Amino acid sequence: MATTQVARDVALFEKCRNFTRAREVQAMGLYPYFTPIAESEDTVVKIDGKTKVMMGSNNYLGLTHHPKVLDAAQAALRKYGSGCTGSRFLNGNLDLHEILEAQLAEFFNKEACLVFSTGYQANLGVVSGLVGRGENVYLDKLDHASIVDGAKLSHGDVVRFNHGDLAGLERKLSRDDRPRGAMIIVDGVYSMEGDIADVPRLAPIAQRFGVALAVDDAHSVGVLGPTGAGTAEHFGMTDEVDLIVGTFSKSLASIGGFVAGAEYVIHYLKHHARPLIFTAALPASNTAGVLAALEILRREPERRAALWDNTRRLQEGLRNLKFDIGHTETPIVPVLIGPLEKTFVYWRKLFEAGVFTNPVVPPAVPPSQCRLRASVMATHTADQVDFALDAFAAIGRELGVIS
Repeated sequence: MATTQVARDVALFEKCRNFTRAREVQAMGLYPYFTPIAESEDTVVKIDGKTKVMMGSNNYLGLTHHPKVLDAAQAALRKYGSGCTGSRFLNGNLDLHEILEAQLAEFFNKEACLVFSTGYQANLGVVSGLVGRGENVYLDKLDHASIVDGAKLSHGDVVRFNHGDLAGLERKLSRDDRPRGAMIIVDGVYSMEGDIADVPRLAPIAQRFGVALAVDDAHSVGVLGPTGAGTAEHFGMTDEVDLIVGTFSKSLASIGGFVAGAEYVIHYLKHHARPLIFTAALPASNTAGVLAALEILRREPERRAALWDNTRRLQEGLRNLKFDIGHTETPIVPVLIGPLEKTFVYWRKLFEAGVFTNPVVPPAVPPSQCRLRASVMATHTADQVDFALDAFAAIGRELGVIS
């Protein structure tokens, strides 16, 4: 009979023993994290045998179940095996990786592209690989954690400015009178607010001060721009954005990440980005799935049109109900609830009513600004969006969030 080993009582683990908040929320029946999904059918999931309308996914174009994506992944799995078992720097570089890089470079109208194993690693590698000792990286305070962590790993100085405060950014740049390399990096679409980076104002600032401009388009690819190429294309400013970073785990229906830019910058990152060099390469099945998803994105613009139809339906519905959804401009729709416990109660009631959303609480937001993050897909039906709106309305009135 197996026995359970008792953890040693060491000082390092004391903070673990004293961490009780999550267990308290679990005991209240309000814990919203690590929910095991037993089955997924595009816009709906099954949890504990019950169907929920998925209103919390980043699957913006609804491609995770597309037959061409699944067939491509399956064929690559059989041809290349289940994994690369090594980094791209050594034995894990596939022809599929290089085909995808060429297609992404063309799609984003850049000279070259580099594919990473995750979007997180892409930001980690770009920032830590390019910003060195004696150099600066300027971050919007609401930049994604992967950007913040990349800045921490760099040997440069990290300067943060208030969200969207470009006058504040200019003041900080003006104070730095030493000749040095520097980068400004922002989210194209902010994942908790749904607003879009002001590239038309950012690009001239970067040019005036001679610093690189990088945009993380994780939530922009497939969503913004005439062809779905993201924030820079949305504003007609692809040439003014030096580096476009992104992920495959949202509109492109898989996992992995990339950076697109000038060839000599990409060449440098191939040999200096530690998150690329010291981790296993993206498996062939995922890479092939991304190639198929990219082809569908380019050939079926009607998917993006459907996504925006659903976005408007959800946003207008919530605003008409008098919910506070902030300044969102995208399929990411935050619904402000307020106190933490009320947010968890609201999440649980929505979940029991058959609607899956994501609670956003401190430290991601201030304690008084807790919210539920909803998002739509191109493949949601009007009835599904209306079902979610009806649930939001009934529970909002019950909890006094709306009258």
